[in-house]
Amino acid sequence: MMLRLPSHKTLTALSMKLRLRSHKALSVLIITSIAIITVASTTLAQIGGSAGSYGRMGFGARGMGMGNALTAVTTGDIVGYYNPAALPFTEYRNISASFGILSFDRRLNFLSFTQPLKGRAGISAGIINSGVTDIDGRDSDGEPTGMMQTSENQAFLGFGTQLKNGLAIGINVKFLYHHLYTDVNSTTFGVDVGLLLPIGDRVVVGATGRDFISKYSWNTNKVYGEGGVQIDDKFPQLYTVGVSYKLFDSLGIASADVEFSSKSTLMLKVGVEVPLIPELAVRAGVDRIDLKEKGTGVRPAFGFSARKSFDDLTPALNYAFVLEPFATSGMHMISLSVIF
Repeated sequence: MMLRLPSHKTLTALSMKLRLRSHKALSVLIITSIAIITVASTTLAQIGGSAGSYGRMGFGARGMGMGNALTAVTTGDIVGYYNPAALPFTEYRNISASFGILSFDRRLNFLSFTQPLKGRAGISAGIINSGVTDIDGRDSDGEPTGMMQTSENQAFLGFGTQLKNGLAIGINVKFLYHHLYTDVNSTTFGVDVGLLLPIGDRVVVGATGRDFISKYSWNTNKVYGEGGVQIDDKFPQLYTVGVSYKLFDSLGIASADVEFSSKSTLMLKVGVEVPLIPELAVRAGVDRIDLKEKGTGVRPAFGFSARKSFDDLTPALNYAFVLEPFATSGMHMISLSVIF
């Protein structure tokens, strides 16, 4: 039996087709990036310094690289952070660890696991770790008291299932712990809920409500004695409506979210993800575009994913660069994930 190799003409045609596809995909990304830069230079926004701000920065390199516009995204690596109703659409088990490089001695790290379940359902668990290190402590006379640090942590467990009519529903239960200072800590719980509905083969719409009942309760009596106070610091409740669209010719996916909060903010998030080849995808997005008034907190982002399959494992490297408006340098987010 002879093995017949493809002809030179066939290989040339295949090569031209791959180059054409890559050029089309790259054109989509370039056009989107130009639009992002234009929007970022004219309309700026920030939700502010309310409690739990670390939990609103996004989750991992993929989400941040798409401007955190993942409320209605049902493809690729799915985590329940953005919308627990997306969990029934996950097609594989995935574990991911993310490490952030931020200015001003801040830290932001993530760990997640997602598992599809029988009966069109899925679960997801994750951890967010953030804080600030190397804080120079001083007493009332200005004398050094040593270096200090803060720590904010969130652990969540999400479940989602798809009903017979195609509508998917999901819920996240969150445990939050904040160490602010010696003997000043707060432990609390929160709940997120989500909905998701595919419309045809290309369009998906979704909605979420986040941070119900979340609040920090502070008691400084152990620090100041009778001069201490007891105070509750509530998280702003976030409500998001999103849509995603699969581009023609399998060029990628575009998404957009509109987010409003109990703090009367109204923001737009947009993102696009383009696979250049099966092993390499690029993405761009912008977060916190204010739809009510101009501010100074918009966050453009760019990133990529590179993955390679080895038998039953598919490791991937994900990277995102986020331009922060109030920092001396941008944020670098590196995520390592494995599909198994």
